[in-house]
Amino acid sequence: MAKEEKQKKLFGTSDRVELVATLVLALAAIFTAWAAFESAKWSGEQATNFSRAGAARTESTRFDTRAGQLAGIDVAVYMSWLDAFNSDRRDELISFAPGDLYEPTDGTLSGFLFERMRPEFAPAMEAWLVAFSGDQETAPPTPFAMEEYVLADGLEAQRLQQEADDFAAAAGQANQNSDDYVLTVVAFALVLFFVGVSSKLNNSRNGLLAVIIATVMFIGTTIVLLSLPKIWPF
Repeated sequence: MAKEEKQKKLFGTSDRVELVATLVLALAAIFTAWAAFESAKWSGEQATNFSRAGAARTESTRFDTRAGQLAGIDVAVYMSWLDAFNSDRRDELISFAPGDLYEPTDGTLSGFLFERMRPEFAPAMEAWLVAFSGDQETAPPTPFAMEEYVLADGLEAQRLQQEADDFAAAAGQANQNSDDYVLTVVAFALVLFFVGVSSKLNNSRNGLLAVIIATVMFIGTTIVLLSLPKIWPF
């Protein structure tokens, strides 16, 4: 009895220890539920972002394919125009000397093809002809090397690919957040364990030690929990 009284004076009354243990137990249970909820929400966010990334990549592929098809059409028209242009020159239907700026001639096949080039290709073709008439040595080899040649579908494909990459990165971060919350759930489970065993220990010193360990772990895990990104339910 004397030894027990000495321990109470040294470590505090058992009622205070039980109060601390009860508070830690209650808060740990609440925070465990919160961490589990956040982990589930972040898992859902991960799945949503992966789904968005997949959809964006599919759309990017569709636009990229169409851009390739349009580029193929432009190449075919350009090659046809080039053949027609050389043929019209041989037949003396048009007159064109080095340094001249090309102008389409009515009634010629080259003029017919030139007037029907796609709106996205025509500016590049015109810019290339200007550069070619100025200095043939430094001019780009084809209109497709001109900065004026821009395919809207190609740009959209690049935008969607970047969007897919962003969604994939967000999904990876959501997965990491979910894992972090799972770790806090594990840590709170240890807190609950130490609080639970503290009441089962016959030696009050050991019981107090278990409560202290549980309290320290609870405080540390709570700090980590509060620092993690959150998805609020409202």
